[in-house]
Amino acid sequence: MITPSSAVRRTSAVGLALAACLGAAPSATASAPAASTATAPAASKSGAGLDRYYNQRLGWGSCSKGPDDTMGRDLDKAGVQCADVTVPLDYAAPRGRTITVAISRLKATDTRHRIGSILLNNGGPGNTALQSPPEFHAWMKETGPRYDIVGFDPRFIGRSTPLDCGLPVGTNLFSAGLGRASFERQVALQKDLAAKCRATNAAVLPHVTTRNTARDMDVVRGALGERKISYFGYSYGTYLGTVYTQMFPGRTDRMVLDGAIDPRKFGPRLLQEAVGENERALADWAGWAAARHTTYGLGRTRAQVLATIDRIIEKSARGPLAVGTGPDTFRLDDTQTPFVLLAGLDSDTDMSRASLGEHVSVLNKAAGGQPTTLSPQFAGLLRLVTTGEQSHMASAQTAVICGDVAAPRDPEVYWRDIERSRAAYPRFGAMNNNIGPCAFWDRPREKPTQVKHDAKALIVSATGDPRTAHKGAVALHGLLPSSKLITVKGANRHAIYGLYENACVDNHVNRYLATGKLPADDGTCSK
Repeated sequence: MITPSSAVRRTSAVGLALAACLGAAPSATASAPAASTATAPAASKSGAGLDRYYNQRLGWGSCSKGPDDTMGRDLDKAGVQCADVTVPLDYAAPRGRTITVAISRLKATDTRHRIGSILLNNGGPGNTALQSPPEFHAWMKETGPRYDIVGFDPRFIGRSTPLDCGLPVGTNLFSAGLGRASFERQVALQKDLAAKCRATNAAVLPHVTTRNTARDMDVVRGALGERKISYFGYSYGTYLGTVYTQMFPGRTDRMVLDGAIDPRKFGPRLLQEAVGENERALADWAGWAAARHTTYGLGRTRAQVLATIDRIIEKSARGPLAVGTGPDTFRLDDTQTPFVLLAGLDSDTDMSRASLGEHVSVLNKAAGGQPTTLSPQFAGLLRLVTTGEQSHMASAQTAVICGDVAAPRDPEVYWRDIERSRAAYPRFGAMNNNIGPCAFWDRPREKPTQVKHDAKALIVSATGDPRTAHKGAVALHGLLPSSKLITVKGANRHAIYGLYENACVDNHVNRYLATGKLPADDGTCSK
């Protein structure tokens, strides 16, 4: 469940559930200890030599890092303050090396009716949330002023201590292509990505995991002085929130999980779960595009649009398509063109569909040998796929997924799955079943988290979610009997609250955040 960054796809603050890598910085560096460990806040006892982390005094201040830091200036103007939380790199060695986790906070203004702190995670793994408190404050309406709204960049992401393997691409999510030769090139590429991370960050990689991020979250809770903390997670953030409830039962207040994942399915092959949803979302989009043939020129029927897409992929298999002009010229083969399709299917709004229409129209022209011009958004997406500009994002995202759950090691396992899937899933079978760097990663040090404790949560999901399939939300609901599930019928959308402008979902979430009372029954919202 990985995703291009919000800088590439601002239409979704959560990103795609695709596998992306991060950037080109040096290995993670040690940070200074907390400024002060005096005055323990009202927090659950930490034990295991962790008191100095739980009891640290945070140095709140400006979020701006300099004159060119637009995000930091915007946060300052919104009244948000930022701080760094010191955490151990290795929780088994708390006196050893430390790193920092960047957090932001928009404090409650309705202090008389203050509920507590709510921690935000925007998924990925690899997406930041430092920037998110102001928009959540607006989405929460009259409930927003009752919370301290806290965004955080998980370990090795965003403004937290960085991780960068120096990768040549900004994602590891590619298709296997149409034949064995392109699959073998993928095996070589993915093996090289793993080798680069091992060569540059071997000492850090074992500690880049969801379980350690959950431990960081509990340190944040303690440093904020909260006995319990509320939480909102999108996409991968739903898995992180679930893991937190299992590692620290009883320490959550109100929890919203939007775009939820079956925790038993999380791992390097998660996208296998959504391959059918991807194909159906593409078919729905093709019907939309067919009704706008005069704009996009892709075909007058759904079948014709899908046939155009197949021709684009086949042409890119015979030789890379030259897309763009000047410095923004890119060459895309059949391992890369399906990524463009998947990247555009995170939502079924007209705006998102028009964006994909523009991108496919450009690819169609390139397949016909015509000159093409790229929008800044499309150029950014193609830089993600073809350059190391976003290596830092891909590095952290890959490290989390590979560090959590082991992947099959034998390339033939992937090839057999790819071949079996082609007939039913002609555009995405070779992508969602493709090999990745986790096949060449060191084995995780901890076992995957098992759900053994019930937890109250409001789960939100769309029936056609093309990233984290709706069946995953249903499964999580079954694992957490005290939870309630809100289903958006007929929507091909990943991440609903605040982003999809669905008043039914927004009202359910805000009512729960305001009262702490889950709906009496599961609910359904129309698209």
